Order: sequence, then C-alpha cells, then structure tokens
Amino acid sequence: MAGSRLRRHALFGVTSVIVLSMAVPGIAINQQLPPPPDDLGRTADEVSDVVEVHVADTEELDRLVATGVDLDHHVHVHDDGEIEVHAVVTPNEQASLKAKGFELGRRVHTEADTEAALEEREETIQAAIAENEEFAAAAELATVSDVKIIRADYYTSFGQGVLSVEAKWANGQTATNALTVQRDSGPGTEFGSGGQQNISRFVDAGVYLYHRGAASVATRPDRVRIVSPSGDVAIAEVTDWLPTDDEDPFKGDGYEEGFINSYLTPTELYERIHALAAEYPELSEIVELPHKTNGYRRHAQALLGSANASRVGIDSVAWGHEGGNDLRIRTINPGAADSPLSVSVAGNDITVGLATNGAGALSSTAAQVVAALNADPAASALVFAYTYRGNAGGGVVAAQDFVSLSDGLAAPDSVSREPHPVYAIRIGKHRDGSKPGVLAYAQEHAREWVPPLVTIETAERLLRNYAHHGPTKQLVNNLDIWIAPSINPDGGHYSFYDRSAQRRSMTRHCAVTGNYDILARGNWGVDNNRNYTEYSLFDGFSGASTSCTSDTFAGPAELSEPENKNVDWLAQQNIKFSMNLHSSGNYFMWSPGSYATPGRISAPRPTLQEEGYFWGASSRILTAIKRYRGLSVTPARTGPISDVLYSAAGNSGDMLWYKYGIYAWNFEVGTSFQPPFEGTPTGGSARRESMEFANGLVEMMRVAYDFSRDKVRPESVMNVTHSATPGMVDVTFTTSEPASVFYTLDGSTPTYESTLYASAGIREGGETLTVPAGTMVHFFSVDAAGNVERNYRPDGMGKNFGKARAVVGG
Repeated sequence: MAGSRLRRHALFGVTSVIVLSMAVPGIAINQQLPPPPDDLGRTADEVSDVVEVHVADTEELDRLVATGVDLDHHVHVHDDGEIEVHAVVTPNEQASLKAKGFELGRRVHTEADTEAALEEREETIQAAIAENEEFAAAAELATVSDVKIIRADYYTSFGQGVLSVEAKWANGQTATNALTVQRDSGPGTEFGSGGQQNISRFVDAGVYLYHRGAASVATRPDRVRIVSPSGDVAIAEVTDWLPTDDEDPFKGDGYEEGFINSYLTPTELYERIHALAAEYPELSEIVELPHKTNGYRRHAQALLGSANASRVGIDSVAWGHEGGNDLRIRTINPGAADSPLSVSVAGNDITVGLATNGAGALSSTAAQVVAALNADPAASALVFAYTYRGNAGGGVVAAQDFVSLSDGLAAPDSVSREPHPVYAIRIGKHRDGSKPGVLAYAQEHAREWVPPLVTIETAERLLRNYAHHGPTKQLVNNLDIWIAPSINPDGGHYSFYDRSAQRRSMTRHCAVTGNYDILARGNWGVDNNRNYTEYSLFDGFSGASTSCTSDTFAGPAELSEPENKNVDWLAQQNIKFSMNLHSSGNYFMWSPGSYATPGRISAPRPTLQEEGYFWGASSRILTAIKRYRGLSVTPARTGPISDVLYSAAGNSGDMLWYKYGIYAWNFEVGTSFQPPFEGTPTGGSARRESMEFANGLVEMMRVAYDFSRDKVRPESVMNVTHSATPGMVDVTFTTSEPASVFYTLDGSTPTYESTLYASAGIREGGETLTVPAGTMVHFFSVDAAGNVERNYRPDGMGKNFGKARAVVGG
C-alpha cells in the first residue's frame, strides 16, 4: 500500500505514546485496479440535477458507487432498510442509471435552484460476524440478556425533543424483527408512560451491526426499556446529546460575528484573506502554497462531422484565451473531379479542401483529414487534429462551413486563466512552528459554496475579536492557525460561471483515443478528495474511479494533482488538528473513510481511546454549532465515515490521520450545495449555515488549545464480575477520560508493547476479557495528549503501574 502504514503519535512535543500498525491484519487487498466503469453518457455542457436514487441495501449502494456516478453526501436509511441517496446527474446519466436497474425518485435540486441561490461505516465482515456469533452464543447460554442498549440519546433540534436509540439483539443477524423501545415520562414514572418507538436493523454488506432509530418525544424520558422477542429485557438511562445552555460561554465582551454577506468566488475568497492579512499584519500573513493549479483554462475545440467514423476532433495548440478562441476551420468541396486533399491557412482561418474521386464525389476520410492537418506546418502550428475517440476514421468527411473553435469558458476577464496560486491565511501571534497547528480547508469539491464562507467567517472572528475578547486572544496567542478557503480554485470558478454542479478540478487526463473531444469537456477533472495516499483506489479500496470522466476519478496516480500536493504540504507543517469542510448533509465524521469490496474490509479503526477522544471532542464542537439556532447534527450522522456514509478511497481525512497522526474531522455543512443565501430561519441558508459551522470551527480550535495545555493524568479502574464459565471472571477497564489501557496477564511489567485494551465492536465501548479467577493483572493508561497514569514510565523499568487480582469483590 502506498504511503505510511505505521503511525507514531508525537503530539505537542509529547514523545510517542501509541504505535499503531495501519495494515489490515490478515487481509490481502487486491491492488489490481478495477476496470473503468461504463460511461454514463453525460455530454458537454449538459445540465445536472440532484436526484433521489433508492437502493435496497448497502450492496446495492456499493454497486451504485462503482458506476462512477457523482453522489451528494446525503445517505438516509429508511425504517424498512431502503437507502436513499442523492446523485448529481444529467438527463442522459439518469437514463443510463435507469437502464442499469436503479430506481430514481424526485428531483431535489435543479439548476434553477442554483440560479436562485446566486441571486440572493465499519469493521471487517469476519470480525463483525464473530462478534455477533459470540453475543448470540452467550445469550443462548443465558449468561447475558439477548438484547443490550448501546446508546439512548435525547436532544432537541429547532426546539423539538428527539430520542435516538441504538441497541443490539443476539438474533439480529438472521431475524428481521424491529425492536420496540418503551419510554418513561421522567424520573420515577412507568415504562410506557412516555410512549414507545420502533427501531430497525442496520445491516451492512450482509452483516448485522445494530438496531437504530429516532422519534420525536413530548417529554424527555429518564429511562428506556427494550423487551426482545424472546422476552429478555434491557434497561438504560437516557443521556443528553449536545446539551446547551442559554448562553455561549465563549462569547460575550462585545464578541463580533456575522461577517459574511454573499457567496464568494475563489478569486474573491483570496482577495478577502489578503485584505485581512494586510489589516492585521501582526497577527496574520498570507502563505502561497507550493503548487499552482493548472488554471481556469482549456484549449479551444471543435468537432467536424456527425457520424463517428467521419468525425474529426480539433484542438487549438494555444490555450483558448491565448488565441485558440480566434480560430475557425472549414471543409470544402472543390467542385471538381480527381481533386487532391489540401490544407491552407489564412490568418486564423483553416480550410481543408476535400479530395474527390473521378466522379467528383468527396473521398477524404476522417483519418486522412487528420493526417493532412497534422502534417501541414501552418495548420499544425495552430491546431492538433484527431479521429473521434479512437475510431479508425474510415468515414468520408462532408463539406462544412466555418466552425469556430472555443474553450467554452464564460468567466469574466477578472478570473485569471493562468496557473492559479492557492493561498492560505496563517493566523497566530507566534507563527514560527512553536505553537500547535490547526488547519481548516474547504472547496476540495468545486460546487460546495458554503464551506469556504465558514472559513472566512472564522478568520474574521479570530482577527476582529482579538483586541477586546479574552478567549479569542487566548486562541490566537497559543495556536498556529492555517485557513485555506479554496483548495480547488479552478473547479470553483468553473462551478460559479460555467457548470454549477462541477465537483472536480478542470484538468484533462483523458487519452486522445478516449473522451478527449469537445463533447466530453464538461466531464474532465480529478476528484480532489480521491487523490490522496492512504487507502486509495490504487491500494484496492472502494469509492473512486479509474475513468477520466467519472466524478469520482482518482487521477492517474496518488497525489498527481497540485491541489492535493498542497494539502499534503500543509499536513507536513505543525498541524495537530484539522477540519475538512464539505457540504452537504449535516454530517460530522472522521476516519476510517474507506473500505474494500467485496466484504467491506475497512481501513484500520481508531483505538478505543482514540474513538473516545473523537466522540468527546465532537460533542463539544457540535454543541457549539447547535447554540446558533438549535441545529443538531444527529448521533446517526456522527462517527467514522464508513459507519455513517460510504467508502471514499483516497480521501484527505484518511491521509491526515493515518499518514500524519492528525486528529482530522470532516464537516458536511447544510442540506444542499448552494442553498439560498438567506433562506428560512430553520431551513437551508448559506448565511446561517456559515454562522453555526463557524461556531464549530472555533470550538475545534478551543479543543486544540485545551489539548495542548492538558497535563492531567488519566486514571483507570479494573472492574471484575462473574463469568458464565466456571473458574473464570470477566474483566473490563474504565478510565477517567478517553485513554488507552495497556495490560499484561502473565505477571510481566506492562509497556507500550503490551496488549492494548480494545473495543467490543462498532460504537459499543470496551471489550470484556474473560480470565481465570485470581489472575494478576498489570496495567496503566495514557491519554491522547501523552499523559501517563501515575507518571509511570512504561519502558520496562517503572514499577508504579496498576496491579489488581481478578477476583470478584476484590
């Protein structure tokens, strides 16, 4: 596999505390690249809509992803198990998907919506099956209840109370029953007094994970109960998800916000951060990233003829804006028998005199016209000719009046056509690498217009509140903050001025024998969030395409694109925390973000400690988002990407986490790419979404600050309970904060090479160890910041580790 597969934590100057093997144990991933998917048939300049696609299960979802279709980030699992996703597709692509057996639903977003906006999951199958079998076996032996409640979260969204419940049933792998959750109506009340709700199976690639579901509730329940179909009972207390106070403790003291007034093109985004840096030179600077993009530019093109065998593709040698757009070409009938094929050039006009036979009929084939144009010195200095998509070109070319070549680009002259520099604003009192770095970057995907606004709003808040707001000054004085509002300026400009649904960059990687011609030019570019180094398409992972016209095209190689090299460069600075801002779907996610099919073999999952840290920090960030107008990013849309969405091989979050050890999150802002700027108080609104997610981005910086100042050592406790097996006991560990526990069972001194206490399964907490009664357990814990319990030195020489004998009540 490409890239680093061994990650050593060294955060904020704290020497390595955890060594993680990043290979997938016991799994051989097929690294042979898949064949390109079938061309779905989008033509140049064809308008796209966002359309619902309904698939039966996750296997069908993987089949849809494998077509290379451009998917929005919306994935909704209905109670009956059907999955609804949103595809960004043209009419021709819709017809192709229907022909492949996919069911399309309503149009969610159209080009008209964009115009209005401008105006104003999972572990490997083997591990999951084994876990299910172990749970089922224990339940059959009546050693545990056959149902357990994993989460019961109460939250409000726009003032409405909601209860989200996740539970696991021993027979969930084979039985399709829903589970009924009974709610009380508050402390001391009866189960059922607050009503009940059903939760449904969540099955991924044929493997049962858990039941889940949410329902509106009139009053906050204190406890919930599930009685399984076999009569076993599970009871759990309800916890608050994203609780908020009436006031934001971070703000006050004249805190200023609300600096976004409209959508901003990449050019305008860069102008905005340049102006900010000029206004606050003591606190910020502009950094031009090392790699310029290819530029908002194309060669001018034309296509002669209509039948494939007689078509001739024409590209200008110069870029369109450098003269290619001034060229014209025609083919003429000389009007005489036995005329030879000829080429002449007069200024910017190229004339092909077609050959005729003895009867005066035209006889020049497409291949012959191509050869003649490319052989003529004057013509070949202006244009390059080719047959249509690798066709032999045996068809006779017809006479055709002048056709103007065009690059088809509509942006005004104020948008540069040259290779484009990519800029970041670096904010901090000390910008010398001595402070922990935080990175926020947006617009990997061109059409996502709200995320860049979040970055600008955040930069404005940090600089304009510094002088009079203590908590902001604390962040700017103690962090090194990098904000890159547009990673993909070429695609961003193309989305604003030419094709609003543009996802990718603009670079053409198609071969001259393929989709090289003018009819394909709206389909070029690389999906910048599939071109990174870890668990990529080139490693055999899913969710990216080898097709140069697919909207998930991974490019010709890992990090082949300047946009991606820039993110890799940023990651090599002093970055410890990052946020990749995307839209849409109101998700909040982290690694793993990719898996291999068949089997959905996941990239390595975080340790129990890392997962706990991700969840704890996420709760803080999402609570800050909610404070703005009551929006709750739900528990079902929070977690590792492969748990809550679909595979995205070669995404940037995985590179930052697995290669560089950066705590990397991913916002999915709002519910559409280009919502109305104002919108409604509780609906899609670019301005409001920018405000609430800027809250979250600032809170991530507070998380980073607190992490850097964390000197509190964790504490761990070993818990011992009776086991179903005679002579054995069950052992678990709890910690005072998210922390890793290393332990030995043979009396040896615990070190970082000892066994790491692991997760029981996806979203299920710590595992249960079954050991002989009386076993002496040695252990210690270490938190994410590197603080070791009791200041123990885990080098084999320390003695003050935890010691406990595995005895119930001992």
